[in-house]
Amino acid sequence: MYTPFDFNEAVGHRKDYIEDRLKEGSPVVGVVYSEGLLLLTVRRSQRKVYEIYDRHMFSAMGNQSDIENIRLASINLTHQEGFERSPDDVSLQRLVGFSLSPALKKAFGDQMVVPFVLRSIFAELGRVKAGDSFYILNYDGEFRRSPHVAVIAGTQSAEDRMLESIGDATALADMGRNTALAVALKAWCAGAREALRRTALLGRDRDDDDLNPLKEFDGENADQVFLKDELKSGTVEVGLLERKSGSKTDARFRLLDAGEVSKIVDEFLQ
Repeated sequence: MYTPFDFNEAVGHRKDYIEDRLKEGSPVVGVVYSEGLLLLTVRRSQRKVYEIYDRHMFSAMGNQSDIENIRLASINLTHQEGFERSPDDVSLQRLVGFSLSPALKKAFGDQMVVPFVLRSIFAELGRVKAGDSFYILNYDGEFRRSPHVAVIAGTQSAEDRMLESIGDATALADMGRNTALAVALKAWCAGAREALRRTALLGRDRDDDDLNPLKEFDGENADQVFLKDELKSGTVEVGLLERKSGSKTDARFRLLDAGEVSKIVDEFLQ
């Protein structure tokens, strides 16, 4: 006989499985700045920041196949909405709240379906600066809106460190692009270091400094040393939604090219 206890136990096992898979994923940082919004992460191979619609972009951590499924579903849903109704009707509230969230919740709760392994961030460029926002969507369908900053990482403690690193989120809206990128890079380092530390020290005495695998990265320039080591196998990727497009088209989204990213990273590492 299947009981509520069995259901709760099964959901708990699924949660533990997904959380374990996400622990070592590369964090993603989203912040507003004076001319729009940006999403930043460090990728190992596959691209991680994508355009969804005219004023929307997306990034995630988790299984690449699940990320791709959500990306394609988001593109199809927003374009269908824009075609059948109006481009002005396309919003993250409708996409995340009415479409993606119920689907993820159903997949997570159905014991006969493989759950999605991902955490994701959606960014929306408002018609005016006050309308800029982020939505964080979790593997179980839970989501929340954030007006200034959004972070996802492999552990809650890593996300807390990232938010602590960013500080006063309301100040971001007046920052220039490069300043905001430096803030995002510092937050990424804080999250990635914390997630790695938690994973490496699992089951050990965390007060024993000799067992700290990140001891060499805990010095005065910890973020710079850590990022330099991560970039031996990774690449900083930055997507922008710009209110004032510099192109001849109405495109708002663009990825920073390698030269732009390299210049900003070099300044950060100095």
